[in-house]
Amino acid sequence: MKLRYPAAVFTVLILVATAYFWKATEADEQVAVDMVYYNKELQEICKAVGDGREKSEIETAFDCSLYFIGEENYRSNVNEAIVNGYVVLDYEEDEVPKGKVVWRREIRQTQEWKQEFRRSVLLTCVFLLLSGYLLLIFIYLRFIRPFHKLGRFAGEVAKGNLDLPLPMEKHNFFGAFTESFDLMREELKKAREKEYQANISKKELVAELSHDIKTPVAAIKATCEVMEIKEKNPDTLEKVKVIEAKADIIDHLIGNMFQATMEELQMLKVEPTEESSKEIPEMFEQLRFYGDICMQNEIPECLLHMDKLRLTQVIDNIVNNSFKYAKTRVDVSFAEKENGVTIEIRDTGRGVSEEELVLITEKYFRGSNAKGATGSGLGLYLASSFMEQMHGSLECHNDNGFVVTLFLQKV
Repeated sequence: MKLRYPAAVFTVLILVATAYFWKATEADEQVAVDMVYYNKELQEICKAVGDGREKSEIETAFDCSLYFIGEENYRSNVNEAIVNGYVVLDYEEDEVPKGKVVWRREIRQTQEWKQEFRRSVLLTCVFLLLSGYLLLIFIYLRFIRPFHKLGRFAGEVAKGNLDLPLPMEKHNFFGAFTESFDLMREELKKAREKEYQANISKKELVAELSHDIKTPVAAIKATCEVMEIKEKNPDTLEKVKVIEAKADIIDHLIGNMFQATMEELQMLKVEPTEESSKEIPEMFEQLRFYGDICMQNEIPECLLHMDKLRLTQVIDNIVNNSFKYAKTRVDVSFAEKENGVTIEIRDTGRGVSEEELVLITEKYFRGSNAKGATGSGLGLYLASSFMEQMHGSLECHNDNGFVVTLFLQKV
């Protein structure tokens, strides 16, 4: 799309210019042919003079003017012919100049007009070419580029990245259209968070009910055991055993449901393997769409215990929080320890109050600076959980901003 039309315009202009210069070359060749003709005429005139024919007769026969050196007004007539652009050739006898032969035909003016016309056509071609490129650039900037941005935005939304806003330019022709897409992103994000919270709430409700039901079931089983000891009536004992068996089944089913729910609430598995530390900087590079991420130094090269997918989630969550709440540049630095590597992720925002700092990795906890911002309070909780399962750690503190330090063990 971007190259087809400029190529077509350029090709058409080249063809036009080539055709014109081809015609101009033919015109130059015709001039050369004309000069051959005049030289032949000159030879005939020289022969006629040698035969003794009258000057006036020669001029009439060859449609020319013959000026001999020494005649009155010789120089003025010759100069006039040259100024007017007439064809002027030397008349010689035995290679000695004797005068001039003038044909009153304006060759010079015709050539100048052709050259001027040629320059005009060339300038017109250049103007059309530049105009075409400017028009294409205008169309691209005004109409095509916004759709490219929409395409990249749609790709991020399709991958599930709903935190990346769609940039909107002041003079964008599709401004309202673009804004609608960004509103759609925000609504999808809200819907996803509501769905996530609803699922969490359902799972927690099931876990709580499962736990609460186990208490009365345990009481029923205890009562059955007492009745089996004290009751002497066989019919009653049989019924008590049926109740106890059914209570055991209920207790078993509730236990399975409670265990499954708690496993889901503990979220995802973490499977650390031996990976190169050089994989970590690339994880930050993939997050530059959030904003300015400054790598302060290179990471020491070594093998670390880590789950690449889970570590990517940890880094993504921390960087996203920095840009969401601090809205500043993020600085990343690495340091090698005796048994591992630390990754320090720092912003220059206001940080977190000391009272809230100790709760920052608790489940569902959200600080006072999170008012008005979307979130579930699970980000740092899960990040901390993932790091522990990778045999590492996550620590937070304030130092002219909010600082998160990750530690990964060496192999």
